[in-house]
Amino acid sequence: MIHARGLCLLPLLLGAEMPGQAEETSPPKAAAEAPVVAPAAAPTTGMKERTAAQMARMMRRSLVTIRQRGRDGVDGLGSGFVIPGEGLIATNLHVIGEARGLEVELGDGRRLEVVAVHATDAHWDLAVLRVVAKDLKPLPLGDSDVVEQGDRVVAMGNPQGLEFSVVEGVVSAVRELEIEDDLEVPMLQVAVPIEQGNSGGPVLNRWGEVVGLLTLKSMRTENLGFAMPVNALKRLLETPNPVPMSRWLTIGALDARQWQTVMGSRWSQHAGVIRAQTPGDGFGGRALCLAVEPVPAGPMEAAVSVKLDDESGAAGLAFCADGGDRHYGFYPSGGKLRLTRFDGPDVYSWTILADVEVPSYRDGEWNQLRVRVDDTTVTGWVNGVEVVKLDDQGLRGGRAGLCKFRDTEADFRQFRVGKDLAPKPLPPEVVVRVDGQIDQVLTDANRAREAARQLAEESVTARRRIAERRKRIEMQVRELRQLELAVHREDVTQQLKGELEKKSPDLLRAALLLARFDDARVNVADYSKRLQSLVDEVKPQLAAVTALPARVRLISQFLFEENGFHGSRHDYENRANSYINAVLEDREGLPITLSVVYLEVARRLGVKGVFGVGLPGRFMVGYRVGKAPGELRLVDVFNKGRSLTLSDAAEQLNAGVPFDAEMLEPASSRAILLRMIRNLLSSALEDADRAEAAVAYLDLYLEIEPDSPSERFARARLRQLGGDRPGAREDVAWLMKNSDDLPPAMHLQLQRWYQSLAE
Repeated sequence: MIHARGLCLLPLLLGAEMPGQAEETSPPKAAAEAPVVAPAAAPTTGMKERTAAQMARMMRRSLVTIRQRGRDGVDGLGSGFVIPGEGLIATNLHVIGEARGLEVELGDGRRLEVVAVHATDAHWDLAVLRVVAKDLKPLPLGDSDVVEQGDRVVAMGNPQGLEFSVVEGVVSAVRELEIEDDLEVPMLQVAVPIEQGNSGGPVLNRWGEVVGLLTLKSMRTENLGFAMPVNALKRLLETPNPVPMSRWLTIGALDARQWQTVMGSRWSQHAGVIRAQTPGDGFGGRALCLAVEPVPAGPMEAAVSVKLDDESGAAGLAFCADGGDRHYGFYPSGGKLRLTRFDGPDVYSWTILADVEVPSYRDGEWNQLRVRVDDTTVTGWVNGVEVVKLDDQGLRGGRAGLCKFRDTEADFRQFRVGKDLAPKPLPPEVVVRVDGQIDQVLTDANRAREAARQLAEESVTARRRIAERRKRIEMQVRELRQLELAVHREDVTQQLKGELEKKSPDLLRAALLLARFDDARVNVADYSKRLQSLVDEVKPQLAAVTALPARVRLISQFLFEENGFHGSRHDYENRANSYINAVLEDREGLPITLSVVYLEVARRLGVKGVFGVGLPGRFMVGYRVGKAPGELRLVDVFNKGRSLTLSDAAEQLNAGVPFDAEMLEPASSRAILLRMIRNLLSSALEDADRAEAAVAYLDLYLEIEPDSPSERFARARLRQLGGDRPGAREDVAWLMKNSDDLPPAMHLQLQRWYQSLAE
């Protein structure tokens, strides 16, 4: 275990002399432009306090009802309010959802179409909409930093659809809430009930200024909720990331080239997971999502992993589907596994072929379903265990996909079709070799026999021994998890090395492998398809454009203006910004990860002459114009693709001296990946609880760049702090052997360090 002591030295050890400059550790400044900026908080001193009735009248002119439009009308409702700026409405991001049409209703009954999502922040759950309307009455934005416990507040919203409801309360606390892993957000705890429909409504102080947005309902009591501080909204308004509604409707939507939905429901896709929500239009809430990919002729198999939000629901595989009412379904339902043949639109044409208890099914977890259809038989497996096999020839051919029923919310991943999807058994010699390696981790094979002898003596001793055994087993479980992670990371490391050793590495695949290094759930192929969908969308527009500057402008417009990719300003340190899969999902990232998306889109479009430029503290995209070698132009991907000259960039980055010529050379895929690893390393070094991750990043870095003394030195120090003295000694020995140019005094220090590690 690596301890926190000594970690404060590492920023010095990993200083500017290290190759592969990392990104800056604070958000880059925005480019000079004229964004919509909320006015500063009005001074409250001397202002007249308002009564709840006065504020209710004031808020009613500014409060709006926000409706999500589904296929058959409204299927979501929340609140929002008018803020300073041309046609701007503030609300919560969860109120507007994704890929849904939106409508805003004003207090006077006018209904307005949303023309753009002006700004969003997923981590702060904030969204700003733009509508076209005159005579809107904005609420003044206050200063949430001066809010104190006990302050009187008034809130307004649309609880349970009861529009324009007002409630008075107090700020009961200001506290940090963990809304995601490793992400805590300061929120106002208000003694105000929050119900469905209230989210996004304003919280006003006694002077009538907005200090928060109703966001979360307390799980402990009905009369308590949480509001997002308004200062987070004001920061978001400083750097908006507008997306036209035509583009917003595509975020999270299924790719129509891969999936066809039948009988409604709401289907969306994130991180390789397809989610089904809301009942379908079919009888019993039935809905299908069929793969466009054809199934093999003759015997075929289909498989998917599914997780239900409630085990009383029903969702799983559909197969032999005709695109209408006829198909088979194999799915968990009410705690059992069911195989049904659907021959028509209602229950009178449905035949339940099997409805069985399945011990291998795991409630509340991911479960893999697999079916096989041959000429006469249908067979079903759950988590590799055969649970049903019967003769039925009612349906054959067609397509395969997903099905859901009732009001079930279900997640699906790893859908496949093929001739044979059964897991292939490992060769016996491999099993023996792997088991032998595992046994080396699980030492002391006589423990069970020792425990049995103690159990026979007396109960007190038995309980003591059982507790000891349990602790040892728990330790073994931790060791096995560490071994599993180590095997995964070694596999990814070798894949990443292999990719970077190619003559023309696939930068996107390499970046996705880096994300997979930390999260085995990242599906490289799925995200590659996602980026390809962007490429396919913009490709027709590029056909008539030949000049490189115009092509670059088109790519910038497509990514930043039309699709809302933007630099992360308010949550810059979040690790998600360094993972290319999350950047593709959230359209938010660091300069280098946004550059990877840009470069890969350009490469797949066949736009030559576009490359990465690793400036100190900021990665950018570059291209040259004019006669060879041409003038270097830069694309600042963090600032909406703003075009910069070298002098512009130097001024923006506060560079006191001209950039070295080496900095301006096109960055290789290898250099880009090393820089991305260093970003993750820097993040890990700032968190004492992630010191083991820091060692893993250094291991990965040195596998790719083994001749790096700075990283070697840092790993030696971390290994020593973590108790791995042999590993530290190995690194110090390398430093001694490969540091002939060091002064004698430093050689002596290395020798003493090496000797101390042997003691």
